[in-house]
Amino acid sequence: MSTAGRIAFHTLGCKLNFSETSTLARQFSEAGYSRVEMEDAPDVLVINTCSVTEQADKKCRNIVSRAVRSNPDVFVAVVGCYAQLKPQEIAAIPGVNLVLGAGQKFNLVDHVQQQKLIIEPAIHVGEIKDVKDFIPSFSAGDRTRTFLKVQDGCNYFCAFCTIPLARGRSRSATIEETLAQAHKAIDAGAKEIVLTGVNIGDYGTQHNTSLMVLLEALDRLQGVERFRISSIEPNLLSNEIIDFVASSDKFMPHFHIPLQSGSDEILRSMRRRYRTSLYRERVERILQTMPHACIGIDVITGFPGETDERFEETRQFLIDIPAAYLHVFTYSERDNTTALRIPDVVPQETRHRRTIELRMLSDKKKRAFYERFIGSQQRILWEGSDDEGVMYGFSENYLKVSQPWTAEAVNNITNVGMGQLNSDLVFTAC
Repeated sequence: MSTAGRIAFHTLGCKLNFSETSTLARQFSEAGYSRVEMEDAPDVLVINTCSVTEQADKKCRNIVSRAVRSNPDVFVAVVGCYAQLKPQEIAAIPGVNLVLGAGQKFNLVDHVQQQKLIIEPAIHVGEIKDVKDFIPSFSAGDRTRTFLKVQDGCNYFCAFCTIPLARGRSRSATIEETLAQAHKAIDAGAKEIVLTGVNIGDYGTQHNTSLMVLLEALDRLQGVERFRISSIEPNLLSNEIIDFVASSDKFMPHFHIPLQSGSDEILRSMRRRYRTSLYRERVERILQTMPHACIGIDVITGFPGETDERFEETRQFLIDIPAAYLHVFTYSERDNTTALRIPDVVPQETRHRRTIELRMLSDKKKRAFYERFIGSQQRILWEGSDDEGVMYGFSENYLKVSQPWTAEAVNNITNVGMGQLNSDLVFTAC
């Protein structure tokens, strides 16, 4: 069967980007393209970028260079947050043919068709204030868990963050439109749906509804076994939501709650909308209602003004909080953020030393969390094969488990015992 060409995708960053890449892939499939891997000499390579940290920017440049070295004729299109923020910088990378901003990326098929005949790189990036449409997305075919985009953009403008500049103001679809996307994901075989967005706790405000109303509607859907709520701001994680998850058979006892700092002074400087006392209350409420719940925490090291004393506040707060794991990010300066005006810049070597220290703490917390469940029985949703002869799955509270690969187990839930725990913190099913 003839196709319009061979296309590959490379996604950087968050679950939201993965859901949007899947939507782009479906659009190209409908236009007659066949999807291949980046190593298989595609005619077109689409890079969906992140720009949360300087490292994410570097990854984009490295991927372009690697792709062009292996396939000099590949047509490279770059979309996503980095494309919106630094289009000229991306267009100057040798090998890039097309750069699309937030308002143009879902018209990528048309832009690729038009640009293929033009030698000079093209940039189509508008003002982010003009980006007001919500484009629904969900990932499918890439993994057992499906990422369902329910919200985009952010109104918070935290001092360190470029996301409002890259994705625009907070917006979402209606309840009915979101349910329709969930039905499509279920029809595509999803057994577990992860709700994703930039600030999903802000869901539905322009439609006079709320995330809580959406959760209740999703809970009534047939044909799906599990839902997870991805990262949610502590000030938007209400007791009502926590109690609902505790009583639901479908919403999993797994929360990822950004903290960013355990120092109230730093939180104030970051322009975060909560303090450590509220954060502690949220975690205590979760564990009162769901003692087995998995709680993940985002934290940033080296934000301007983070003295040794304030870092120690953060470290001690994290020691005291019964979390299952930490995602630790090293602060990096981002253009057009208010953090650039804050004095008392932390030296790079200090930032990295603190990051290493907190990642070591995360390892200890994760091991302690896993060890609580040795010998327990857990319901595992099995994914495909990662290693030859071995398959992996996750429990309701996100414990990773392995067993010998069997085709009939893929995308199905079984009840297994948590056996030996290896050095990578993966249980052996027994």
